[in-house]
Amino acid sequence: MRKLPTFRLTTTFCAAAVFVAGMAMQPVAAADQLTIASWGGAFQDAQAAAYFEPFAKEAGITINQDTWGGELAKVRAMVETGQVTWDLVVADYGHAIAGCAEGILEPIDYAALGNPTDLVAGTTHKCGVSSDVFALMFAYDPAKFPDGGPKTLADVFDTKKFPGKRGMRKQPKYVLEQALMADGVAPADVYKVLDTPEGVDRAFAKLDTIKSDIVWWSANAQAAQLLVDGEVAVSEIYNGRFYDAVKNSGKNLVPIWEGQVYSTDTWIIPKGANVALAHKFLAYMLQPKVLANFSNRIPYAPARTSALEFVSPEMAPFLPTAPQNFASALSSNEEWWADHDEALRERFESWLSQ
Repeated sequence: MRKLPTFRLTTTFCAAAVFVAGMAMQPVAAADQLTIASWGGAFQDAQAAAYFEPFAKEAGITINQDTWGGELAKVRAMVETGQVTWDLVVADYGHAIAGCAEGILEPIDYAALGNPTDLVAGTTHKCGVSSDVFALMFAYDPAKFPDGGPKTLADVFDTKKFPGKRGMRKQPKYVLEQALMADGVAPADVYKVLDTPEGVDRAFAKLDTIKSDIVWWSANAQAAQLLVDGEVAVSEIYNGRFYDAVKNSGKNLVPIWEGQVYSTDTWIIPKGANVALAHKFLAYMLQPKVLANFSNRIPYAPARTSALEFVSPEMAPFLPTAPQNFASALSSNEEWWADHDEALRERFESWLSQ
């Protein structure tokens, strides 16, 4: 939902995948192999190099890879039929919430993971543990602001002082939180305010102030493209897309980290999977140097703060959890959204049509 090109919701197998034909028809029961389903693309390539291949070599096992598009129904069908072919699934935090409520996921044994005490807030759940953090932040084209560009969310919403179109993700999630922060609500209070009808009204009222200047995007690649093409002066953008535009495509864009909203990639274990070996893998992956090995390949922050010291100086400035970027960060409250998403999507669509 927010990755570099092909990072997310893709059905393309990563180049390093070892996928056994017909495996989906047979439950995985061997003690010397794991099957892991992830998002595919460059994201899964980085996981393979940082996690899968080193662990397989150290543990003397085989890791088979598959990809998925986030359809929890696939996991549900495996569990209900007793044909569990995935031992670990790289998912959204919301999948851990929903799957746990349905009883189709194994609980995470944090003692088996060494009970890490430095996991970033919002990266743990009874049925899921996160490995990396991504963020939706803002960026701007400095050519549009010769006298200096916006530095805060309040600046982003000030089109008089900082004129130009604004690119925004066409969903209420994150947009409403950032509207409230732009209106002066402290990150710690955002969900308290948004949990009231008055708070929701306040968020939409703030969006009203720039509604005529918003260019909505749905595909993640559009955010950088809108900026590069000059269609917008400022845009919401996922930090991975920002990194790709700046480092890989040489674009001159400036980040606005204040008011970033972050979430995670969360590992879940389907009920009936190889639980013991899955936990051994998770314990290995959550070692600070191993997490940093992934972050050095792709700009998603390690879920443990102790891993930051092992991230390269070249990559560190692009990570959401870097100290200079994280001071005003907001952890997306996925449980809150699980309860409010449908109603707020309806409100959002109605607001768009007005």
